[in-house]
Amino acid sequence: MAAVRMYCTGSCPYCVMAERLLTAKKVAIEKIRVDLDPEKRGEMMQLTGRRTVPQIYIGETHVGGYDDLADLDQAGKLDDMLRG
Repeated sequence: MAAVRMYCTGSCPYCVMAERLLTAKKVAIEKIRVDLDPEKRGEMMQLTGRRTVPQIYIGETHVGGYDDLADLDQAGKLDDMLRG
C-alpha cells in the first residue's frame, strides 16, 4: 500500500469524509493537524498552493481535496494509486 498523508483539521467535515473513504479501503493515514500547528498549515500551503483542507497525498502524488479523492474513486483509479 502507498503511504497516505492528509493535512486536516479536527472540525472539517470533508476531512472526516476523506478519512472514512480511505479507512473503508483499509488504508493507514498519516494525519497532519494544521489547526494545532500553524507551521504545518504554512507547510501545506507552500507544498500545495492551497489553503483549504483536506489536502491529500498518496505516496508523493498530491491528489487534492476530498472531491478530488472521491472523483478518483468514482473513476476507478483510486485503488490502483493506493496499491502504489
